[in-house]
Amino acid sequence: MAVRRTSGAIGPTRQALKGVGVKLKIRPLTPDLWPALEDLFGKSGASNGCWCMYWRIGSAYHKRPREKNKAALRKIVQRGPPPGLLAFAGDLAVGWCQLTPRAVLPWLDRDRRLKRADDIPVWTLSCLFVRRGYRKQGVTSALIDGALKAAKRAKAPALEAYPLDNDKPPSSSFTGYAATFARAGFKTIARHVPARPIMRHDLKVISR
Repeated sequence: MAVRRTSGAIGPTRQALKGVGVKLKIRPLTPDLWPALEDLFGKSGASNGCWCMYWRIGSAYHKRPREKNKAALRKIVQRGPPPGLLAFAGDLAVGWCQLTPRAVLPWLDRDRRLKRADDIPVWTLSCLFVRRGYRKQGVTSALIDGALKAAKRAKAPALEAYPLDNDKPPSSSFTGYAATFARAGFKTIARHVPARPIMRHDLKVISR
């Protein structure tokens, strides 16, 4: 089911779907676009039934029914501000990233791999999901580009990500891969464990 888009795109993206030529549009997840996220994630949710609540509530996430996690995310969307971005190819949502100030995801600090590198009030791109059939076509790169623009517009000093970085990565990663973020200008600022760097893109505007 394709869900019609509304206004509010974060500017044109540089990426088109490889081999297709369809330009992607990146839009904040506002309440009117909730059906598009539902369609993207499917009945059971995204990877392993995920509804992007783990970094907010921690281990309680696994003890609750998926529908309760879904309802919790929907309430966050309805309350605002948007907790992430959707990538659209035409009228179809093909990708998602959770984008928030790090401070609203308290369980990042409970994970020893991802504990804060410093006290800078960064934003974080903590989760990614791309629709089957659209993977390895530039959707992730478009979402990262949109996240950088949105975080900069919100006057965040920097944007962080927590991708995988190892010799034999799995076929998919809900946090993305280090090489993808490096190509977008992210730098490794900390590495508490070898395979999980903390990568950051400085967004400060130099005054003239």
